[in-house]
Formats: sequence, structure tokens, C-alpha cells
Amino acid sequence: MSRFKGLVLTGFGINCDLETAHALELAGFKAERVHINDLIAGRAVLGDFHLLVFDGGFSWGDDHGASVLLAHRMKANFGQELGRFVASGRLIMGICNGFQALVNLGLLPAFEGRMERKVALVANDCGVFRDDWVRLSFTPDSPSVFTKGIDCMDLPIRHGEGKLYAPAGTIDRIEQENLVAARYALADGRPAEGRFPENPNGSINDIAALSDPSGRVLGLMPHPEAFHHLTNHPDWSRRADRARRKGEQIDWAGEGLKLFNNALDYLKAET
Repeated sequence: MSRFKGLVLTGFGINCDLETAHALELAGFKAERVHINDLIAGRAVLGDFHLLVFDGGFSWGDDHGASVLLAHRMKANFGQELGRFVASGRLIMGICNGFQALVNLGLLPAFEGRMERKVALVANDCGVFRDDWVRLSFTPDSPSVFTKGIDCMDLPIRHGEGKLYAPAGTIDRIEQENLVAARYALADGRPAEGRFPENPNGSINDIAALSDPSGRVLGLMPHPEAFHHLTNHPDWSRRADRARRKGEQIDWAGEGLKLFNNALDYLKAET
């Protein structure tokens, strides 16, 4: 059994914990689903884990805004501890509602390591909830340990508030410090340049994922845990047939696992 433990946060309205824990297990982590109340009560200890995942859903029904209450509870109870968790070399990932929590907490973009809220994830420009698959192009110069060596990938989205927004000066600094980990892209990997539905929410500069400067915190709107097996992809049968016709062995692993594999590889190399 793996000595590297992943904490998958559960709680009121969070609904992606089972598939996230499954993806972590497939990648080689020992995954544990922990309710936020158990974490606050001390029945689980954050420092016992190597990876903390804020997973998807609608925590507290997104009352007062997407993931606002989740971020408030985590900051009130673990604000300083979260900073120490990252500084100690451990990893944090936020997926969809979890990404919204990380920006509300100020863990992203965390300029100079400071937990200050600088960006927001607001209502999609299209005005509706989007449930679709998107193409992502990953930024090679990003410091993110999660995205190393990944070029492009298809992942599913399911959100109503995924547009990354910030003042122009903040966006410029994010770009200058290479903190964009992935962007929404066209089928050939070129930037979507705001085009819908390739950019499903109107996110500025097509930003789909952010890293902090250390590379140990990643937030993204698409769901890597939901592409843990080839058959999750809408074109899986075509991909499998293409491999058969070329005489190649079919890779049944979903591409989303690459992010979790990279996280585990980093932890193994650092400990």
C-alpha cells in the first residue's frame, strides 16, 4: 500500500469525492475521504497527508457565491496551517468548486506566497451551466508539478461560474510569472481566443487552470478525475478502434490520471 496519502475533502454539497478518491487510488495514492467537520474537530489531521484535494460539487449550495462558505470555514480553521502545508512541500489541488475555493482562500495565485484574494471565478458569459468536454493546452513554462510534460488533453467541464476574472494588472502579473497552467484551446491545440464553446465560460485569456509560484498548488475548472478511464471519453470507441487498426495496444488509462501521476512522482522524488 502506498505511503503517500491523499485527503479528498467531503462536506455539504460536495459531490465528486468518490470519483476523485478513485482516481487517486488508480494513480497510486492511499486516498481517504474526510468530511470537513471531521477535519475541524481533529478526527483527521491535515499534516498526516501529502496531497489535499478540494474536489468538485456545490459546497453549501454555492450560497453567497461559488465555494465562498467552504473557503470561509477552511480559512477560519486552517488559514495558517494551509500555508504551512504548502511550504512543507505538500500539494494542494482544487477542481471546479475546489478551484473556486482556492481563489477565495487566496491560495491562488498567491503572489510572493501571500494568501490574498486577487482573482475571481464568476458566472459564465453564456449565462447557463455548461456540461461538456473541452480541449486544454498546457503551458510548458508553468511551475506546476501537476502538469509537467503534458501538452494537450480533453477533459469534461460542469460549471456555471467558471469565468476567471481579475483586473488587467493582476492578469498581466499572472502571465508574466507563468502562473497559467492550462488554457482552453481549439481541437488542434491553438488558443481558443475567447471563442465559444471552446472557451466555455469567457475566461480572460482562455485561462482554465492556475498554479501558485511554488508549483505545488493547482486549481482548474475541468475535471481530471472524471477522465480516469478511456471509456469516460465520448470518442473512446473511435480511439480504441484507431489503436487496433494500427496494431497498437489500447491504453485504457484516462488522460486525466496524468495530473495525479505527476503529483505522486513529485512526492516520491522529494521525500
